Formats: sequence, structure tokens, C-alpha cells
Amino acid sequence: MHLRCYSHTILRRQHHLLRCLSTHHPTTTTTTTMQSVISGGTHSLEADALNILRLISPTLDATKHKGQAGKIAVVGGCREYTGAPYFSAISALKIGADLSHVICTKDAAPVIKSYSPELIVHPLLEESYSVKEEDRKSVATLVLDEVDKWLERFDCLVIGPGLGRDPFLLDCVSDIMKHARRSNVPMVIDGDGLFLVTNRLDLVSGYPLAVLTPNVNEYKRLVQKVLNCEVNDQNGPHQLLSLASSIGGVTILRKGQLDYISDGKEVKSVSIFGSPRRCGGQGDILSGSVAVFLAWARKLDGKDGPAMNPTVLGCIAGSALMRKAASLAFEEKKRSTLTTDIIEYLGRSLEDICPAR
Repeated sequence: MHLRCYSHTILRRQHHLLRCLSTHHPTTTTTTTMQSVISGGTHSLEADALNILRLISPTLDATKHKGQAGKIAVVGGCREYTGAPYFSAISALKIGADLSHVICTKDAAPVIKSYSPELIVHPLLEESYSVKEEDRKSVATLVLDEVDKWLERFDCLVIGPGLGRDPFLLDCVSDIMKHARRSNVPMVIDGDGLFLVTNRLDLVSGYPLAVLTPNVNEYKRLVQKVLNCEVNDQNGPHQLLSLASSIGGVTILRKGQLDYISDGKEVKSVSIFGSPRRCGGQGDILSGSVAVFLAWARKLDGKDGPAMNPTVLGCIAGSALMRKAASLAFEEKKRSTLTTDIIEYLGRSLEDICPAR
């Protein structure tokens, strides 16, 4: 589909969404927001993504030291899945984070280390098969103690890429999330991390520094669990607003043909043309990207940036950059486009939007 036709389709779809919103009677907590969306016209949902990217991306300054441009940690990676945490962590570095860590199982660590010497890999997590029943409590305590030594150094955690669904592993990650929350460390939750929080909403409920990045099926499960209904695409923005509000103001980036973002107070969309190629791993790129931009947005402290929640800013910027990189990769590779191809275009995409000099 040509870009012009694609944009026209988006405009028609947004007109339809706004007509649906105008006939819906929202709850008291969201009335003002929805009225502002309706009165703002077609473009009220669309974020000024490129300008946001320029505003929150830090300048390169010779006086800065290692770590000031962001320290990201991915919590994920098990025997079966080693690519996902790598994609997320290396994407953070390609965008401009100074340091990128991976906290994974002992079996996954050598494999992830072999992908790149750029990543700092911590083989700290354990799965059920490697721990005796009577030792699980002590091992879980040891895992948390080891992670705690590093936690205060991180600007953002990415929870879930390649995590798997081993019960003991998920219990250990739950403890890490609780501790991160007490320490006010932002968390971007994707993949099997979303499986975890859908069944343990208390891990993120009421935590404004939590970002959820569900795909179609993950979003469906969240809506069923929290709102006790099915996904309503005709009234998608309002349902997303209600979902984020019901989970206590977490920020949700609903991935799709358009990406919709809400923190329970407002809804934004990103419709930059991406790629029709749906190779696995693109969500991992997005999670690493959002983590970096969220960390950068928080450093603005409201002084230089737009008056918007930093988690929302991070989602908008991450979505926009991922889409641009995917578009450039597809332009060259077409059907053979892989996640690694998209990663290689992250730096060029950001440079096109926000030159380093």
C-alpha cells in the first residue's frame, strides 16, 4: 500500500473512531478527556511524535560521563528463548543508551553473551528444574539479593522478553518487580512479563512508572481480565483509556496498525508508516526503545519538554522510531526483512530525525 493511501485510510479510521466516541457516554473520570478528544478534531489523537523525539533525545556532550545517557536492564531469557532479551538490550544501545544489561537464567547467559560483547549479562535467574523444592525459598532470596546489588543503578527495567512461563522463574521475577517498584524504578513490561502481570495485576496496579506493551492477543487477555468484556475496536481509544485507568494509571501502548497509548488520563496515537513485514522480535525492539526514551524523558524534569507524562512520551518516541526503522529496513529487504535488519536502522532513523550535531 502506498504511503498516501495508507495515510488516507488512517484519517478515515480516526474520523470513524471519533464519531463512535461522540455517541458514547464515558464514566465521570474520563468525561473531560474524551470531550477534549472529540472537540479537537481528527488530529487530536495523533501525537507530534517527531517533535517529541527531538525534544527528549539528549545532545551528545563531551563533558558527560558514561551512564548519563541511560542504563537499561532487561529481565528475561531462559533455555528456550535467548533472542528476545538480546534484541531488546541491543536496541537500547543502538538508540543511545550507555549501558545495557541482561538478567537471565544461567542456561541462557552463555548464549546471550555470544551474541554481543556489548551487553553486560548476569546469569542470576533459576528455573524449577534446577532447584529442589525444599531449596526454593532460599534460592529466591539469593536471586533477589543479587539483583538488588544492581537495581539502584538502572534507569529502567524491561521485564519479560524471552522470560518463559516457568512458575519458579515467574515468582522470582515477581519479587524483582516488587522491589523495583519500592525503589521507583520504571518498568516496561512485554512478552511473558504481560502473561505474569495479567495474572498478578497487583504487581503494576497503581504504579505510574509501569508501561505495558501488549500485542493483539495480550491486549485481548488484559481487557477480558480487567474490564470483563471483549475488545471493542469501534470504540478503541475510550476502552484503552478505561483499561489504563482501571489498572491504576499505568501506561499502555497497544500495538497494532496504529499504536495507541494511554495513561488513563489521555490517549495518543502514532501512525507513522512502518512495515507490512511481521517478523518476530519487533516487539522486543520496541520494549528496549521505550525504556531508553522513558529514561531520557524522566531526566527532563518538566523543564524543557512538553507537559506530558514521561511514560507516555517514552511510548510515543519508541513507537515512532521503531516504525521509521522498520520502514527503512523493509524498503531495502522487502519480504526478507528480519528483526536484525530493523535494529541496524535504529541509529540512522534517529539521526534523520534528531542529528547528533
